[in-house]
Amino acid sequence: MEIRKSFKFNGMHIVRNCSSERCKKSLHAHEYKVEVLFESDSLDNGMMVLDFGLMKGNIKDIIMSFNNSYSLWNKECNDFKDLIYSTQKRVVEMPVSPSAESYAIMFYYLIKKLLKCTEFNNGENVIKVSKVIVHETRTGYAQATSSDLSLVNYKLEDIK
Repeated sequence: MEIRKSFKFNGMHIVRNCSSERCKKSLHAHEYKVEVLFESDSLDNGMMVLDFGLMKGNIKDIIMSFNNSYSLWNKECNDFKDLIYSTQKRVVEMPVSPSAESYAIMFYYLIKKLLKCTEFNNGENVIKVSKVIVHETRTGYAQATSSDLSLVNYKLEDIK
């Protein structure tokens, strides 16, 4: 069985090295919709894969840490980093250029790590993240699954 929980955040970024001149050279913002899908072959004592209420804590906190933040690629030049840090109160420094694809993979990676550290106590069995979908616009999204974790070449501590 699969369940889906949606979250939203407003974020600003520049996507370096992309094809579009506008996106790779200009600060711009999006209202992102993030869908996290979980799956399990069994149900807990409440007949659920995972209580949606449990997602209001750490999973929501991870995604909301990007809300009203600037997503800064850690490979930006130091002058630009200094400018961002001097003008923005909320900055998430990332080891990848902040594209919808990067967000989807990173959220998948972070939520999978979080699930491994979670102690369940309501009869939950094996719960897996099946997909993370990040909608950057109403018409465009990126989707990450377990096979995309091979694209992760960073560690948890590389995300600040």
